Amino acid sequence: MKILSVNIGKAEPIAAKSGKSGIFKQPQPHRVAIGVLGLEGDTIIDTQNHGGTDQAVYLYGEPDYAFWENELGRTLAPGLFGENLTVSGLESQAIVIGDRLRIGLVLLEITSPRNPCMTFEKIMDEEGWVARFTAAQRPGVYARVIETGDVGLGDEVEVIPFAGEKIPVTELTTDYRRPSADRMRWLLKAPLHTKLRAKYESALKDLQQQQVQQQ
Repeated sequence: MKILSVNIGKAEPIAAKSGKSGIFKQPQPHRVAIGVLGLEGDTIIDTQNHGGTDQAVYLYGEPDYAFWENELGRTLAPGLFGENLTVSGLESQAIVIGDRLRIGLVLLEITSPRNPCMTFEKIMDEEGWVARFTAAQRPGVYARVIETGDVGLGDEVEVIPFAGEKIPVTELTTDYRRPSADRMRWLLKAPLHTKLRAKYESALKDLQQQQVQQQ
């Protein structure tokens, strides 16, 4: 696999949310540094739902773009989906939580899929886009930065498979909000992003307390 495009965005007006968004990513002709919070120069407006150390880099693959080009009947430029790195051969359904991607000095660890929002639907200008994107199970992936460095067009991308429980990233596009206790225990075997891990651990603790009280 190789990097086909490195994309960053500046705050631009949009008729949604706060009125501005950094989702409009543009390909960069030069190498871009990646730190623990993502690509240098990239703007995150909605920091409550985007960015941070566990969603520092968003990647989308050429095979998934090809699927959507066929579905929508139009050409989709790199960066349109708001991804930082457009990668050849990267298919969402083949990635598991905890897989690592080596790109030169940079080492990324997959933490979660992208769950679409209305800002995404607004820029796509496709009715029902959020539901449609979710149902397609081609979400792209978020990653935390394990080792920093810089990336550029044409860099090789090596997948280092997660050695633990194989939980496909697409498992977190369905019932991740209200999973059963057994499912939460299963999902916690993967290196999830911090907020989701804390949510599941808290929910399981509450369930355990309730069971003790009922005894």
